[in-house]
Amino acid sequence: MNRAVRTPGGLSLRLDPRALLVVVLLLAAACAAGVALIGTGDAEIPAADVLRTLAGNGNAYQDFIVDELRLPRVLVGLLVGASLGLGGALFQSVSRNPLGSPDVLGLSQGSTAGALVVIVLLSGSTTQVTVGALIGGLVTGLAIHLLAWKQGVHGYRLVLVGIGVSAIATAVNGYLLTKADLVDAARAVVWMTGSLGGRDWDQVWPLLALCAVLVPLVLVNARGLRMMEMGDDVANALGVRVQRVRLVLMVSAVLLTAAATAAAGPVSFVALTAPQLARRLTRSPGPNLVPSLCLGAALLVAADWAAQRAFGADQLPVGVVTGVLGGAYLLWLLVTERRVGRI
Repeated sequence: MNRAVRTPGGLSLRLDPRALLVVVLLLAAACAAGVALIGTGDAEIPAADVLRTLAGNGNAYQDFIVDELRLPRVLVGLLVGASLGLGGALFQSVSRNPLGSPDVLGLSQGSTAGALVVIVLLSGSTTQVTVGALIGGLVTGLAIHLLAWKQGVHGYRLVLVGIGVSAIATAVNGYLLTKADLVDAARAVVWMTGSLGGRDWDQVWPLLALCAVLVPLVLVNARGLRMMEMGDDVANALGVRVQRVRLVLMVSAVLLTAAATAAAGPVSFVALTAPQLARRLTRSPGPNLVPSLCLGAALLVAADWAAQRAFGADQLPVGVVTGVLGGAYLLWLLVTERRVGRI
């Protein structure tokens, strides 16, 4: 049950205690997974020493391992997971379709196409690949929006156009791979899998700055998004500027997804599953933006820890683990929905 909270300044807020508890627990889980991931590697560092080093009380060796080598990877994982979780929640809410995620709509494939152009045709550096992926995602998002526009953008038309654009982008990616030499093809395949390996502070700061701008912007428009879930006519009657809010949120979702893909590659299923799992945990209607953000961060960092520890000496890209977990979740969801007679 929601509770109304009034601040000294007269601002009234409605809080769901269960959703608030879920957010706190997910933040704790994300931090715990981050600490465990920092301590993981050829040079094992106990969790207590990790915390001591993060507080500035470690020795020179621990400072180098934690601050320079592992902390940037964990921060990129947290930011990428949070961006994908929030972006997926926005897409699913705007389209009013549980399949309306960047994986299905073609944004991840568009970002991949931009990165492949830089890798295969230009033999670009890591920074140039990142810029190419960001441009590819933005161009794809713009194309989907323009093709789906007809007196506004509506959910099913958005999903159908996105599926078509995704198929085209996938074909372009396959063509680019056939034109690559062996070295560039191997580099491209590793990037396409989705990985946090080798991430440093150069990937942290741009993603952090983007999240610092977009997350508050999304939360400011969260009330309008919730009204829009009751239908555009109802939202208009309640004073929501539907097309403006939808455009702001769509642009924000595209930027979040493109930036996350540029930083870590097309990590699959996080944007699709995090909002749905968050909704099941909170048992709360509406977009569940903050729980989805927190769950996305926790999922990706936990998956990266599993990719490093669960397979012995073999360390897998995090995209492999999220793909397996996401596929298993979809199968479970289909079986569950079939048992209750919904499909």
